[in-house]
Amino acid sequence: MPIRTALVTGANRGLGFETARQLGHLGLRVVVTARDADRAEAAAERLRGQAISVVAHQLDVSSEESCARLAALGPIDVLVNNAAVMAESAENPLAAGLLSRSALDVAPNALLAAFETNTLGAYRVTQALAPGMRSLGYGRIVNVSSGLGQLQDMGGGYPAYRVSKAGLNALTRIFASELRSQGILVNAVCPGWVQTEMGGPQAQLTPEQGAETIVWAATLPDDGPTGGFFRNKQAIPW
Repeated sequence: MPIRTALVTGANRGLGFETARQLGHLGLRVVVTARDADRAEAAAERLRGQAISVVAHQLDVSSEESCARLAALGPIDVLVNNAAVMAESAENPLAAGLLSRSALDVAPNALLAAFETNTLGAYRVTQALAPGMRSLGYGRIVNVSSGLGQLQDMGGGYPAYRVSKAGLNALTRIFASELRSQGILVNAVCPGWVQTEMGGPQAQLTPEQGAETIVWAATLPDDGPTGGFFRNKQAIPW
């Protein structure tokens, strides 16, 4: 069996880094990407210290030109769309003790910022790499989503993050349908509330725990599910 190559966006820290680490320990060659080239290389160096085959690549998912340069990497077998922003945090920093931001308060440009990275970023990268997967007749695409984007349980607060992740879920269904017959499985994963820079130290799960379902979806067998939304390796409602 050929050695598979996995590309993880936003892999310089947190959940992305841990996903790359776990995939590397399973024997995959890993491409770690970050907006800052130095941070991508620093993450790659840490992984090389664990005997992982890794390449660093600068990638800004909000840039069409940056995403177009991914073709130079050659075919990628596994894509993990992990890069994300919590636009509310940058646009309207949370007050102490406040659990959410109201849609009546969050500026429209915060939604645009979230959509640019969380939804269109995954769209651009998938468009760039899916043709190579089609040529291989094999591919695994994992969109790192969130329960905050579930329509069934949609509530108030964090409108930019919620809307952008709901959009990412829609893209999951669209790409899964279009690529289903070509050996490419496309799924969305909610990793849970993870102790990352975005999730904060009070979160319930470690990055190691949060990455488990992502890695599971990235390494599914050929008869595995596609077009699904998963948490703890179990299907959840959209």
